[in-house]
Amino acid sequence: MSIKSKSAASDFIAATFAAVDLRQLVEVAELVELQQATVARWHREPLDNRYGGFHGLVCQQHQYNYALWHEEDMARSPEAGDMRIAAVKRAIDRYNQQRNDAIEKLDDFLVAAVATLGIVAQPEAKLNTETPGSTIDRLSILALRIYHMQEQVERADATSEHVAKAEHRLAILREQHRDLSSALADLLADIFAGRKRLKVYRQFKMYNDPSLNPYLYAKQAA
Repeated sequence: MSIKSKSAASDFIAATFAAVDLRQLVEVAELVELQQATVARWHREPLDNRYGGFHGLVCQQHQYNYALWHEEDMARSPEAGDMRIAAVKRAIDRYNQQRNDAIEKLDDFLVAAVATLGIVAQPEAKLNTETPGSTIDRLSILALRIYHMQEQVERADATSEHVAKAEHRLAILREQHRDLSSALADLLADIFAGRKRLKVYRQFKMYNDPSLNPYLYAKQAA
């Protein structure tokens, strides 16, 4: 990143935090409400992103998971022909790449925010096994699972056994969502208090890169 780009990124973050109290960023309830509200809205309306700053990045990452979910559903349709499945597979690869890039953008933003705010990790501060971006990604997927499991609970054509099973699974998903939301809140609080360090871990996905995927570069050479 050039000096000019770094300066622009710092200005963006500084402006974000000038307008938004730090506690609002760390408040996970707003992030999960965003994910849950958009899942419901996008099933009625086209994909959109009505947010700015960090929330805008969360929404963008969430969109890729939404698109991935529904492409995966189409890939498993027994009516889908080979050409349709091939097209869906390529779309899944593309969305998955974008999803992982968006996770890194979330962590990039938080790393820059910590630096902009002048927060220094304590000498004994340790890394977490999962970054906030990865946790937000998992909450995004859980929001999708909860929405679609709720659909199963409400199916008029389903048997009572099916509904009971869906209700049991829905309760488990909601518990997992609560646990993960709480863990993310704790992690963000620790990072912004300097009790934990944050680094961005690059995925370096190879399958979409013609210079790194052996099948693709072998075909090019041939």
